[in-house]
Amino acid sequence: MRGRKKKAAGRSKDLLSDPAAVGWIQRHTGGKPDDDDRLQSLWGGYGEIVRVHLEDSDVSSVIVKRVNPPAQMKLRRGSPEHASHQRKLRSYDVEQAFYSGWSARTPASCRTPRCYAADKTGGGWRFLLEDLDASGFAGRLAHLDGAQIAHCLRWLASFHATFLGETPKGLWKTGTYWHLGTRAVELAALTDPQLKAAARPLDAALNACRFQTFVHGDAKTENFCFGADSVAAVDFQYVGGGCGMKDVAYFLSSCLSDAQCEAEAPYHLDTYFSFLREYVEASVDMHALEDEWRGLYPAAWADFHRFLAGWAPGHWPIHRYTRQMTQEALR
Repeated sequence: MRGRKKKAAGRSKDLLSDPAAVGWIQRHTGGKPDDDDRLQSLWGGYGEIVRVHLEDSDVSSVIVKRVNPPAQMKLRRGSPEHASHQRKLRSYDVEQAFYSGWSARTPASCRTPRCYAADKTGGGWRFLLEDLDASGFAGRLAHLDGAQIAHCLRWLASFHATFLGETPKGLWKTGTYWHLGTRAVELAALTDPQLKAAARPLDAALNACRFQTFVHGDAKTENFCFGADSVAAVDFQYVGGGCGMKDVAYFLSSCLSDAQCEAEAPYHLDTYFSFLREYVEASVDMHALEDEWRGLYPAAWADFHRFLAGWAPGHWPIHRYTRQMTQEALR
């Protein structure tokens, strides 16, 4: 599980001093940028997220996500740093593709920010997005109660149902930021021989499932924005094809302790499938889908365990329940 992005207060250094950026915002929103607040920097120092306040507009503010990869990076091809850099670059292409070609299809039950513009520039990318805080999704929660977990599971179920059977054009062929095909360095660092030997069979089993959908790919607590009785989600850099259990297992790992997983995970899994039944089209064999995905739930945990054990062996989500699910998947 990746750490939180670095928080950054104050004004963006140069966003509204750039006439081209101001014109871009005006052209797509019809409003006049008045002021801005720098909300946070992106993972690895690759850019920033800025709230821009508008005058003479139907909306009071918008979000600008500016991606500017570090300049003059001289990385040896094949090095871990080079692989990480290339993965990040690809992830922003994927996010642009999602906002440009797919996000408009998400219904209210899996709310995403409205995208006013998503452009690739000479030095990076820029996204002009709805300010979810202003739209009633201002809650950012580190600890979730049962109702809040259910709201997130409803979002995931709706997202998975919406894109069930779709081909992930422009997205990752296999979604999630930890998928094996992009994590050779972590696999090489893995010291558990049983888990290492099982890495490719686990990946193959998840990729070969009959019922494929799009997974969010980074569906941790921090990427959900909470409203009064529903949630929206952000951060679509790792959207791609896959089994919905990858998102569910990862989400539960982000919000439940070991003891909570032991006591509550079966209930939350039932809750997710009750929502999925609401959203899946009648033409889909829901019984077959649920049987397949429930059977792959331990494999989804084990697949994430494989990544964590190579990336940060002491990280807290590697607990007894995680090991239990891994052993169940390896039987």
